[in-house]
Amino acid sequence: MQTLVLDISGMSCEHCVRAVTRALQGVAGVKAVEVSLDAQRAIVQCETGASTDAMREAVAEEGYEVTAVRSQSQDG
Repeated sequence: MQTLVLDISGMSCEHCVRAVTRALQGVAGVKAVEVSLDAQRAIVQCETGASTDAMREAVAEEGYEVTAVRSQSQDG
């Protein structure tokens, strides 16, 4: 398992949060998603090797843009 942080632009309300959450949950290998409107990002727990391109595409299909993807340390 790995944790990724996706910076997302274009979200402005809770509807946006729900749309991005549903989109990311539909990507193969994604196990859990937490989207923050205030931080403009999603924290995604997924299988190692899950496709970040598929995550970007799923978010784009909802009308938002993933501007950066980075790994989050599991160490705390």
